[in-house]
Amino acid sequence: MSLLDADTWTAKIFADGWSGGSGGTAPVIEPATGDRLGAIGLADAEDARKAATRAAAAQAQWAARPPGERAAVLRRAGALWEAHAEEIQDWIVRESGAIGPKAALETHIAAQECYEAAALPSHPHGTVLPSDEARWSFARRRPAGVVSVIAPFNFPLILSIRSVAPALALGNAVLLKPDPRTAVCGGVALVRIFQEAGLPEGLLQLLPGGADVGEAVVTAPEVRVVSFTGSTAAGRRVGELGARHLKRTHLELGGNNALIVLPGADLTLAASAGAFGSFMHQGQICMSTGRHLVHESLHDAYVEALSAKAGHLPVGDPASGQVALGPLIDDRQLGRVDDLVRRTVAAGARLAAGGTYQDLFYAPTVLAAVTPTMPAWTDEVFGPVAPVVPFATTEEAIALASESEYGLSLGILGDVGDAMAIADAVPSGIVHINEQTVSDEANAPFGGVGASGTGSRFGGPEANLEAFTETQWLTARPQIAPYPF
Repeated sequence: MSLLDADTWTAKIFADGWSGGSGGTAPVIEPATGDRLGAIGLADAEDARKAATRAAAAQAQWAARPPGERAAVLRRAGALWEAHAEEIQDWIVRESGAIGPKAALETHIAAQECYEAAALPSHPHGTVLPSDEARWSFARRRPAGVVSVIAPFNFPLILSIRSVAPALALGNAVLLKPDPRTAVCGGVALVRIFQEAGLPEGLLQLLPGGADVGEAVVTAPEVRVVSFTGSTAAGRRVGELGARHLKRTHLELGGNNALIVLPGADLTLAASAGAFGSFMHQGQICMSTGRHLVHESLHDAYVEALSAKAGHLPVGDPASGQVALGPLIDDRQLGRVDDLVRRTVAAGARLAAGGTYQDLFYAPTVLAAVTPTMPAWTDEVFGPVAPVVPFATTEEAIALASESEYGLSLGILGDVGDAMAIADAVPSGIVHINEQTVSDEANAPFGGVGASGTGSRFGGPEANLEAFTETQWLTARPQIAPYPF
């Protein structure tokens, strides 16, 4: 059975889980070819407000379901991601420009997110508190109510499901606003999977749309929690709006992540790790390696090795064969990446590899002779660009890595003892020793500090319980307490 047949998904979604269409339609475009894959209905702000009301009406009964029933839905969803993996991966490849292995990673993690979330309904949801009074005292976790999930285009499935699955498992309803550019693999696919898994109607409302829809899913009175993944600039606006309306906002934002190559590191392995960190999914990952800090004893050889890898990585349509890089998501992103590279070269950097493009395909690019004030070093590029800077001492490496408003992911290659000291000194939500900066697991807490967001808000029972429930203090006495009034 086809889950995402472009000729039938509209009818299925409108019948059972769609919350929109009033905003017109938008074409689903394949960035690698420019071909039209179909059309998606767009919501508007009024659709979002109505969806919030419907979601709130459905949520109370869902929260009252036995935990085993909610867990069963999540387990079935996990199995369905596996059963329909090939079809969904094809959509991820064609709609988001991902290569096959990256698409396979998304469906694998989607299944794992559901399996992990299936354990949440039976996870301990509270603690017994000591009390000086003659009573029992408890702190218990209760569903937040309605959760809005706003997800971006780059990992459209993972960055939706990692909030949707735990929020549903813990008894909430969800408003899902995917990026309109990836609304099928980041939106329709989730609705279809959960429909087939037996999720009751109304609990997952799909709202593809623009900024007006984003504002509405934050401000709707029924919404208590907002889980946003996207750029730091957009996250600041969401955070401000959420604060004004007294909503809890979990913000997972941008990064300009450093990879530190220590003296004595294996050059071949280090260059391979650096290439993966900067060029995986065309660098369109919040965890991408945006800054290569290489000890001066290895710097020149590292630049040469990294440039050689960049020059041999095939770039092309990921649906047509074996390529390492696909297209950037659209012309706007292409223009931004190329502008940063050009301005950095104009400022004195050396173009060691790449710096060219055809259509939306940007060649893997290595920039040498970079200084810490150049645009490609200070800004999040979000493209396949690897700026390299040398350092002389561990202290200098720490200072360079710390000179960023971002603090999402840090990779350190080489001596573990030195790496541990650096890990303790550089502000970062994630640190990988002898790995590059891009990694994710469903049971691991994920999040950044500084301009990268508001800390670990996803992954593992502790983070998910904190994100998608409210804490209630509950006391009980055997008899009515006496009072002096």
